[in-house]
Amino acid sequence: MRKALRWLLALAMLMGTVGTAGAATAAEPEATDIKDRLLAVPGMSLIEEKPYPGYRFFVLNYTQPVDHRNPSRGTFQQRITVLHKDTARPTVFYTSGYDVSTAPRRSEPAQIVDGNQVSLEYRFFTPSRPSPADWTKLDIRQAADDQHRVFAALKPLYPRNWIATGGSKGGMTATYYERFHPGDMDGVVAYVAPNDVVNTEDSAYDRFFTRVGTKECRDRLNAVQREALVRRAPLEKKYAEVAAAKGYTFGTTGSLDRSYEAVVLDYVWSFWQYSTPQDCAAVPADARTAGDDEIWATLDAVSGFSAYTDQALATYTPYYYQAGTQLGAPTIRFPHIEKRYVRYGYQPPRIFVPRSIPMRFQPSAMRDVDTWVRHNARRMLFVYGENDPWGAEPFRLGAGARDAYVMTAPGMNHGARVAGLTPDERTLATARILDWAGVTPAAVRADPSAARPLASFDAKLDRPDPRRGPGPRL
Repeated sequence: MRKALRWLLALAMLMGTVGTAGAATAAEPEATDIKDRLLAVPGMSLIEEKPYPGYRFFVLNYTQPVDHRNPSRGTFQQRITVLHKDTARPTVFYTSGYDVSTAPRRSEPAQIVDGNQVSLEYRFFTPSRPSPADWTKLDIRQAADDQHRVFAALKPLYPRNWIATGGSKGGMTATYYERFHPGDMDGVVAYVAPNDVVNTEDSAYDRFFTRVGTKECRDRLNAVQREALVRRAPLEKKYAEVAAAKGYTFGTTGSLDRSYEAVVLDYVWSFWQYSTPQDCAAVPADARTAGDDEIWATLDAVSGFSAYTDQALATYTPYYYQAGTQLGAPTIRFPHIEKRYVRYGYQPPRIFVPRSIPMRFQPSAMRDVDTWVRHNARRMLFVYGENDPWGAEPFRLGAGARDAYVMTAPGMNHGARVAGLTPDERTLATARILDWAGVTPAAVRADPSAARPLASFDAKLDRPDPRRGPGPRL
C-alpha cells in the first residue's frame, strides 16, 4: 500500500510540472520578464544567461522522469537552452540528438521564421544522464516523451506555432517525436535523417559508393584505404606512439588493432559524409607511392585517429547504444580490398559500447516509424544531401502523406540545408516552413516563389553544428 501511495505521489508531482506550467505564469502576471517566466515553470532552474544581440539566451535544467511510464522510478536533470526573441514569434524546437551546445546557435528553420529556439539535450548524454544509469530507459519513445513534456511546459510562454527540427540523429529525433506526439508540432524539418528500416539489409550503401562523385575520386579514396591496411604494421606503430603521448586507451574496442581498422574502414564513408568533390584534390593521387606520413595525415584528417579511443567513445556511448538496440547501423562491403587485409570488417555498435551495458536489438522499432511516416506524415520536410552516405536509406512518403516532402540538395553532404536545394525546391521548402510557422508574408502568399528567410544570416549565430566534422561514424 505504501509503495502504491509513493507512486501516486510521484505521478501527481510530475503531472503538476506539466499541468501547472501555464497556471504558474498566469497566476503571476507581474512576472513579465522572460527569465522570471521561465523560472516559474515547475522543475526549471537556471544554469546561466549569456548575452547575444537581439536575443536573450538561457542555459537551463529541467526535471524529467527517468521513466515516463513509471514516474516513481526517479528523476534527472535535462539541459535545455532557450534562444529568446519574442513570445509573439514562432518557436523552433531543436535537438542534435546528442548533447546541447551552451553557446548561442540558431538552426536554419529558426532563421527562416525569425523565431525563438528551444534546444534540448538528448537523454543520457552527459550531464543529462540519470544516476544510476538504467540504460533500458534510453529509447526513442522515452526521448520523444522528454520533448513532449518540455513542449507542454513552455507552450504557455511561447503560444505561437512550433516547428521541430534537427540534423542527422537530430533529424531522426524530430521524426520520432512527431510519430509519438503528432499533435504537438505545427511542422517538422528533418535534415539528413537515416532510415534504417531493415538493419540486416544494407545493399543501398554499397550501391551508393559505386556511383558517388567521380570514378577518379572514388579510385583515389579506395586506394588510400587499401594501402592503409597493407601498411598496417608501420602505421599501427605510429598509432601506438601517438596513443602513448596523448593518453589514448582502447579498452572498449578491445585493442589498438581493432580501433585502427575501424578508423581505416571509415575513411571513404567519412570523406563523403563531411567533404566535397573538390576535396579529392587533397587525397594522394597514387597511394602506392605515397609516404607513410602522407597516408597517416589523410586518414587522420578525414576519419580521425582519436575516434575509436576510449576517450572519444565515452562521449558517444548513448548513440552507439541506441544504434545497437533500435536505430540500426550500416554494414558495407569493401570489394577493392583483398580479404586477407580485413580482420574485423565494418564493426557493429556492440563493439563501441562497454560490455557492462547489456544490449539487445529491437527490429520492430524502425519498421514502426517508417510505416507511420509513409502513411501519416503531415507537414513534414526531409532534406538530404546528394553525396551523403546516410541518405542512401532515406525516409520515403506513401499515399497517406499530406503536405510532406522529401528533397535532395545537389552536391551536398551531411551538412545539407534548405539553402542548398535547387531554386524551385528551396522556395517551395521555405514557403512551406513559413506557412507551418504561421508567419507567411503577404507577398509570399501571393507568390510562393518570393519566399525567403525572414531573418538575415548571422555568421556567428548561424554556424553549422560543430559535430559535423571528422569523428565517429554518426
